[in-house]
Amino acid sequence: MYIEIDFNSDEAIYSQLCDQIIMGIAAARLNDGDPLPSVRQLANDIGINMHTVNKAYTVLRQQGYVKVDRRRGAVISVDPDKAIALEELGESLRVDIARAFCRNISREDVHKLVDRIFDDYASDHSKE
Repeated sequence: MYIEIDFNSDEAIYSQLCDQIIMGIAAARLNDGDPLPSVRQLANDIGINMHTVNKAYTVLRQQGYVKVDRRRGAVISVDPDKAIALEELGESLRVDIARAFCRNISREDVHKLVDRIFDDYASDHSKE
């Protein structure tokens, strides 16, 4: 599993790790049922503290992207509840759209950007 962490970023490492795993799911590099590396293994591979990986896995579990299996450890498990997912997406987009609005980015530009991002992920899934 390829994870890219920017140690110079202001964004917390556990948050970057969560985002990388979510993007891996969206790009079909990680699929439902795929096991994630153990906390210790991933921490060693990336060169970060085990508690940071554990926090990321906990957040991903709370958000419905990962479940913990006693035998297999952390496993990709995407929450199928679309209504909850849409509500969470709306909450996270609200601030980004406000920022875009303040910078005079048009609705059409945002729609084009979203379409392009969706197309990128759709092409990744069609390669399966």
